[in-house]
Amino acid sequence: MGNGLQERSGGLILVDALRIHGVERVFGVPGESYLAALDAFHDAERAIEFVICRQEGGAAYMAEAYGKLTGKPGICFVTRGPGATNASVGVHTAFQDSTPMLLFISQVAREQTEREAFREIDYRRMFGQMAKWVVEIEDDARIPELVSQAFHRARQWPAGTRRHRAAGGHVDQSRDGRRYTRLQARRDLCRSAATR
Repeated sequence: MGNGLQERSGGLILVDALRIHGVERVFGVPGESYLAALDAFHDAERAIEFVICRQEGGAAYMAEAYGKLTGKPGICFVTRGPGATNASVGVHTAFQDSTPMLLFISQVAREQTEREAFREIDYRRMFGQMAKWVVEIEDDARIPELVSQAFHRARQWPAGTRRHRAAGGHVDQSRDGRRYTRLQARRDLCRSAATR
């Protein structure tokens, strides 16, 4: 006798959480370590575009640029180990520029942790100095809660001078005499490049 409830994978729960938060585009390098999420992205391809990249550093930079230009968190998916280390340069850039960005990394199976499993990295230690918040989701039931928390943290400005600098504290004079914040200037350059 069934209870009428459908069993859902963690990948499906994760992609649904991204949809709830209005995500329309993610960047990443597909990998075997997060196949359940890739399957869910395939099922949700009309709602979320998965931009396939050649290298994780490029994917992280794309997510960082998306976050900088739209004000919405840029989303990046990479595999564990080398995928995470390659993406770290984009995470560092997002942290330095106070750009909203979320990086999702697969991890080894729980029963393999602390055993030097293939491509196992302690992400809290690795990203702790270059990210506002690092969390490992160890229970699928907590995916909606932790993804929601990640979105809220990504949208909050850090305290101190970072906020002042990123919020337009520095003003540049353009050749035509108009004043721009650096972020506005970057957006204008991107718009003019896109229209060429």
